[in-house]
Amino acid sequence: MTPVLYDYWRSSASYRVRIALAHLGLAWDAVSVNLADGSQRGAENLARNPQGLVPTLEIDGLVLTQSLAIIEYLAETRGGGLLPSDAPGRARVRALSYAVAMEIHPVCNLSVAGYAVKAAAGTLSTEDWMRHFIHRGLAALETMLAGRSPGGFCHGGGLTMADCCLVPQIYNARRWGVDLAAMPTLVRIDAALATHPAVQAAHPDRWGKA
Repeated sequence: MTPVLYDYWRSSASYRVRIALAHLGLAWDAVSVNLADGSQRGAENLARNPQGLVPTLEIDGLVLTQSLAIIEYLAETRGGGLLPSDAPGRARVRALSYAVAMEIHPVCNLSVAGYAVKAAAGTLSTEDWMRHFIHRGLAALETMLAGRSPGGFCHGGGLTMADCCLVPQIYNARRWGVDLAAMPTLVRIDAALATHPAVQAAHPDRWGKA
């Protein structure tokens, strides 16, 4: 049975999973959950994802949530190098992935930024918030990668979960006008990954705009 991915075209968490699925050569049916109109909080989405989030992946008779849990499941069941075969490599890939998905992403969620901007009562804009926290997080990631990722990937010679996390975050950084001039390693890896077939197949522009 073809996997079903409930996602949103501009969701960075969904983007991560699309990259992983494409990398593994898996076909999937996409069902859009429109974050712009609040569909993620509707009863239908809550029934499959109690957090009211995307993505959700239906695969192997399972309903999986949380993008990194989904990618790790795919790595464990389909291989493809998304997680390295050695324990030190897996630890590094997880650390790089978590630096994006657990440090940058949560604080830059639109609901979090919106609450902060509202509480600031006009002294802070969404753009200010996003640029500050994305820049700070990516600066740390640059240090983690600099000198240790000489090729076109975050780790080793192939696409891993860390790359699945990096690409959408750089997409978001550019969307919010974050200055990446002091992050040459991130820019170089992102440029190399832009030519990867899985990254191209997963790009938001290919998945419609709602």
